[in-house]
Amino acid sequence: MPDPRRLAASRYRWVVVAAAATMLAIVMGQLVNGLSVFFLPMEQEFGWSRGAIALINTAGLIGIALGGIAIGAVAERIGIRMVCLLAALATGLCVTAASWATQLWQFHLLFFLAGVFGGGALFAPVIAAVGAWFPAGAGLAIGIASAGQAIGQGGVPFAAAYLIEALGWRGAMLALGLISLAVLVPLALSMRDPVTSRMAGSAAAREEPPPLPPGTVVPALSAAVLLCCTCMSVPLIHLVPLIQGYCIAAPDAGGVLFVMLVAAIAGRVAFGKLADMIGPIPAYLTASLWQTVGVLAFTRIDDLSLFYVFAPVYGFGYAGVMTGVLVTMRSLTPAKGRAALMGVILAFAWLGHGFGGWQGGLFFDLTGSYALSFANAAVAGLLNLMIIGGLLLMLRKRMAAAAA
Repeated sequence: MPDPRRLAASRYRWVVVAAAATMLAIVMGQLVNGLSVFFLPMEQEFGWSRGAIALINTAGLIGIALGGIAIGAVAERIGIRMVCLLAALATGLCVTAASWATQLWQFHLLFFLAGVFGGGALFAPVIAAVGAWFPAGAGLAIGIASAGQAIGQGGVPFAAAYLIEALGWRGAMLALGLISLAVLVPLALSMRDPVTSRMAGSAAAREEPPPLPPGTVVPALSAAVLLCCTCMSVPLIHLVPLIQGYCIAAPDAGGVLFVMLVAAIAGRVAFGKLADMIGPIPAYLTASLWQTVGVLAFTRIDDLSLFYVFAPVYGFGYAGVMTGVLVTMRSLTPAKGRAALMGVILAFAWLGHGFGGWQGGLFFDLTGSYALSFANAAVAGLLNLMIIGGLLLMLRKRMAAAAA
């Protein structure tokens, strides 16, 4: 007869996945690229350069990087519910407060704090928690959870563009902050760690030990994701202002980003399933190649209809990168202390996001064009491919030696 507790846990784990996806949508949608539709209104009101405005986003991403390390180290002790509640309150309150900010340093500070205690607290522990609920088929579950981030990264700028049209940028930011508090707090309270420590322990015991030592895996993946996310962040942060540069209205430009990231939802799930089929690193390589080849094409398009055609093609493939990263980290790190190790690796991912977005704005200010910004992104993508390819060769060599 089935154990009722195990049956209930089996059902509730999908509640955890759904709650994780929704929280990642709201929090990461605002902190990773939600600022993109605020560029022009803030530029017009304050006269700040795009590089300076992009540094607001960079401050948030640096906060996510540092928060991921700090909170990841204690997440297993305080429990996933408290971690999520901290993230919910920090994100909602900081974004609400930003609607009244008048100085550049105030935006930097508020987005940094939202990054540390919001996105940084949430991302690695939530992904580790989802994986802990799924001793088998974790790739698909993580892909579904991370698809929430793709929804948010498309949905938040898209909705914010209409809010700005209706309420002004300050009213839009205030609305986003209040909505965050109203939705995130109940979701945080619904989160649970695996039902019993015995279940969690048995899940960890069923995992094979990682094939490479953490001393090799953590530096290699940290360098790879730094470069990978430098490439990724340029379209995410600068696609809307790039399109607006062709005299296209903000809602239409935001719509292109939304279409790209709707396609990314399917891409996150599909590449999670692909990782279960062909292995995490090959899936990561495939998505990274797709992203690197596609990123340069954006600067060759100047027509709204062509943007709408290309955006979902790019979005489907680029989205697999984050799923590939997450599943690769899970497969190459030990179960004990995984959230902390993932926090370290993901810190470099968010630093890459911050650097990529900043350099995109900087080179636009220097040249009056986004061509060099997107070219730099492609170079970073190529370097990422080299590192991951080397890690795959090392892994296969180690496995061949163990089988001999």
